[in-house]
Amino acid sequence: MSIDSKTQTELEAAVFRRLVEHLRNRTDVQNIDLMNLAGFCRNCLSNWLKDAADEKGAALSKDESREAVYGMPYETWKSKYQKETSPAQSDALKKSNAGH
Repeated sequence: MSIDSKTQTELEAAVFRRLVEHLRNRTDVQNIDLMNLAGFCRNCLSNWLKDAADEKGAALSKDESREAVYGMPYETWKSKYQKETSPAQSDALKKSNAGH
């Protein structure tokens, strides 16, 4: 790539914001579905955001990082959108993912 690092960072930030907005709009897509298909979910994104804040010494709590990704408090999102996990989804997660 022949762009400067500031522009690259700005582009990457824009992509992250677009991904987060897309996931906020796709409340029908459950985290377990994301984990089974892609190996990450909204919680992973919020954890990565928190890790990046910690590395920079920026004050960001786990709840704040989750709200930044979910667009609302995590407990609110769960009560509004999270569905019961099916046995098939749970089995697929066990087969596909270690550590989540």
